[in-house]
Amino acid sequence: MMKQDYPKDLQKAIDFHGHFCPGLAIGYRAAKAAMEKLQVERAEDEELVAIVETDACGIDAVQSLLGCTMGKGNLIYKDYGKQVYTIVSRKQNKAVRVAMRANVFPQSPAQEKLRSAVFSGQATEEERKEFQKMQQAKIKQLLTTDTDTLFKVEFVEMPLPQPAKIFRSVTCDYCGEPVMEPRARIKDGKIACLPCNEEYSRGW
Repeated sequence: MMKQDYPKDLQKAIDFHGHFCPGLAIGYRAAKAAMEKLQVERAEDEELVAIVETDACGIDAVQSLLGCTMGKGNLIYKDYGKQVYTIVSRKQNKAVRVAMRANVFPQSPAQEKLRSAVFSGQATEEERKEFQKMQQAKIKQLLTTDTDTLFKVEFVEMPLPQPAKIFRSVTCDYCGEPVMEPRARIKDGKIACLPCNEEYSRGW
């Protein structure tokens, strides 16, 4: 697909992310799958909540298409290292879990070697060009493969995440900067923000 052939929502996601890569394509397809399953459109406020289990490129597609962002409080990140996206509709009280299937596009040893060379900074110019071709081919596969082949998409039961809250700020007595009250600590009888506080732990 040439750039001008991309759907508008995909191009918007690419512009937001800064470039087009397989990771963004995964997030785009996952977001579209969830929207279709839930029959929803982009959230203006907190109508939708996205719970993502990776910090990879796909999150930017989720933010762009679904309107779920850290700033609005309807993007929840869990550091599981998995291409899994759970989208919750507050209005419907429903949640859809979209999980990338294993070994959808297995790479050959030669492709793995090429990838390692590029990411280690040791690839030649010719190898970098070959890698870009490989990436473009993978993007095309991700955009054209049917949803059920790419993902396991299912409704799941889960408690609704609480809406985002706005807390009052207090002033750190050490750096003088405002900090939200629930994140403040007491250090030597004074208010301390987390960077100014010295955490105490006995290993648990």
